[in-house]
This record gives sequence, structure tokens and C-alpha cells, in this order.
Amino acid sequence: MPSIVRTLKVVADPSRLRILLLLKDEELSVAELQEILGMGQSTISTHLSQLKQAELVEDRRIGKSNLYRVSPAALAGSSPLHEILDQAKEEIAEGSADQAAMRRVLRKRKDKTRAFFDSVAGRLGKDYVPGKSWKGLAEVLLRLMPPLVVADLGAGEGSSALLLSHNAERVIAVDSSAKMIEVGRELARRHGVKNIDYRLGDMEEVPIGDAEVELVFFSQSLHHALHPERALAEAARILRPGGRVIILDLVRHRFEEARELYADEWLGFSESEIEAMLEHAGFINIEVAVVDKEPDAPQFQTLLVVAEKKK
Repeated sequence: MPSIVRTLKVVADPSRLRILLLLKDEELSVAELQEILGMGQSTISTHLSQLKQAELVEDRRIGKSNLYRVSPAALAGSSPLHEILDQAKEEIAEGSADQAAMRRVLRKRKDKTRAFFDSVAGRLGKDYVPGKSWKGLAEVLLRLMPPLVVADLGAGEGSSALLLSHNAERVIAVDSSAKMIEVGRELARRHGVKNIDYRLGDMEEVPIGDAEVELVFFSQSLHHALHPERALAEAARILRPGGRVIILDLVRHRFEEARELYADEWLGFSESEIEAMLEHAGFINIEVAVVDKEPDAPQFQTLLVVAEKKK
């Protein structure tokens, strides 16, 4: 745990308190902090350096930049930082404006991902997408027991929804790209499929009611979520007790170009990471397996994860 004396000394500066209030809930880059706080890069970098030295902030490398957040250790146990930040939230005059500016910055991040999928709507079946393997999909379908009400989250243009619709009672296909939804609806119409309900929405705020579905499916979509743990919490919310979540995603890799090529927010997940997120969301009977490995570089591997919501 960080030293109490060092903590009190560092957080005495109002600007550093503003930064901590932002980084308590979100990971942000220096450029994003600049936009939110209206401060210069050197000023923010200096503040972050002091916060890191005091062990209050940590960072991780994402592509060409770093993302910063409040260190979990700084908030653990009887740390005074909780109380300090709660009090600061009431006293810092700029706090509300900072939170509003942060929401705008996060919307821009999501808009960037949406723009990518808008640009490739109608082409995903023709273009290469890492980890989207028929072998992996077959593994999923073997575990699908009809008839079910299914939510396909991050459905894209609906290729998985179309497959699922053959056995499902109803498929609710959710995607944040309006163009993807438009393409998906047209595909369903062209194939005469009437049991797919396409809905525009975010994986982290799913437009589906509580306990409305029996199966939630993420097909190479979870690594596009800003907060995968929130997407999994939403999956738990919309599932009926005893319902299942099935995830196809990439095993953690180092192909940084995927961020630009495919609008990936995360470079896949390790087996332990995804298991921990599911446990935190309240899932049980979690099964994780690597079901595919591509022969060509960068040799993406596909994770299949199945878990159950408590009854």
C-alpha cells in the first residue's frame, strides 16, 4: 500500500486530484486527459509522473500510447484514498465538467470503432477477420440446444445471427453500427429469416430487458468493448437464471497492428483473464478452451468460453 504521508503530499494539488477522480473509473491516455482538463501535455505528464512515484497511478502500453488508471493497490484495504476522492468529488468545482468531458472522449473512442465497422459493412464475409473461424463456430453450435432465445452481442452484419436463427426460437442481434444493422436486416430479409430482431445498441448498455434471454453469444466482439467486464455484467443481467454465455474471442496476442486494421480495443484475452471477469460477473461452471490456431503469422488463436448464470 502506498505511504500515507506521500499520498497526502501528492494529492494536496487540486489538479492531481482532478486527474485521480478521472482515472478512478476509466483508463485514459495523456492526450485524452489534455482534452478533458485543458492542460498542456508536459503539465499532465509531470502530474502523472508524480502520481506514479507515489504509487497511486499505474499505466499499460496500448499501441503507441499509454493508458493510465488509479492503481488497485492504492484503493485496497484501509487506504485513505477512497475517503479523499469522495470528499474531493464534492469540493472540486471542475469535477462535474471533467466527468462530462470524459464521457465525450469515451464516446469518441466508441465512434472510432463504429466508423470502422460502418466502413466495412457488407464486406466482412469477403474480407479477412482474425479469429473468425468456421471451426470455432462449429464448436459453438455443438453446444447450442434449441429452441432458445439468444442475444448475439456485437453481431456485426449478422452472419452468426443467421446461423443461430436456424435452431433458435428468436435471436436478438445487437450492434453499435447503424450500417451493420441495416446490412443485417437486409441479409435476413433476403434469406427469408423472420426470427431475428436487430437492435442498435452498445454491448455495455444492451437494449434488452432483465432475464429476457437464455443464451448470450459474443463472436469475436468482446475485444472491441471499451470495458469487457461491463459487457459481461450486461450479459449476466439479460440472462435468465441457468442461462449460458458463449464467447468466441482471440487468445491474447502481440499483433499491435490489429488496433488500426480491425479497430480492436484489446489484443485478445488470456484464459485466466476471461475466467476472472466471468467469475466477477457472477457466472459459474466456466469452461475455457483454445479451439483453433491459424497456421499463418501472426497465428491468431481462438478461445471458446462457456459459462452459466446461477439459478
